[in-house]
Amino acid sequence: MHKLSTSLPALLVFLLPLQTTAAAPRSHSVVLGPARKAVYSPATSAPAATTPGAVLRVRPLMIDGRLREWTTGDSHDVTDRSFAIRRAVRVNDSLPGESAQRWIWQAGAWLLVDRQTGHITLLHLPDYDPAISEVTWFRDYAAYCGISSSAKTLFAIVARAGTTKALVQKEIQRLQNDAPLQPACSTANWARDPVRVTFHPAGHDAFSFELSGATSAVLEEAPDNDD
Repeated sequence: MHKLSTSLPALLVFLLPLQTTAAAPRSHSVVLGPARKAVYSPATSAPAATTPGAVLRVRPLMIDGRLREWTTGDSHDVTDRSFAIRRAVRVNDSLPGESAQRWIWQAGAWLLVDRQTGHITLLHLPDYDPAISEVTWFRDYAAYCGISSSAKTLFAIVARAGTTKALVQKEIQRLQNDAPLQPACSTANWARDPVRVTFHPAGHDAFSFELSGATSAVLEEAPDNDD
């Protein structure tokens, strides 16, 4: 009896590291809820009238049963555990002095969502403009038309998720103050072997870029082991 009680503390010390090492990573529930229609006012880079009765289909992004973001459009699987989806933003459109608040929805920037960790990253795509940038994804590459920060130049851009510098940036045209920007470009087309993207800017001939040595550069965090 005395021998067993003496060895018990040592046995517990030996087993404790094994229990810590074998702890299962904390799992997270990441769910896109059902879509619903919302009053929509497009974000603009140049003066443009809101289309009467326009609606935006928005979906809640739920993490562990809690509403974290509103989203719009289709999601894109970047890897087997992360996906990109466009954010939907509810904006206060009330004028100063108006007694009643007026709320509108707009399509915003893109989010990168990790299904294992539940982490959400706001993607700062270079020269991305919510009004005219229609992103076409391939792997972790985003192809779209963007506008320089001075709003004077329209570019064809290829960027990668998680980066803030364009991988490819080609000037399409200089813009005038009254130049129509919608639509600035039709949907870009991707091809593989070799990886190539083709842009179709409005009023211009199509052109392509070939991306040599294109491999994924997405950095994903290790799962959380906390309870």
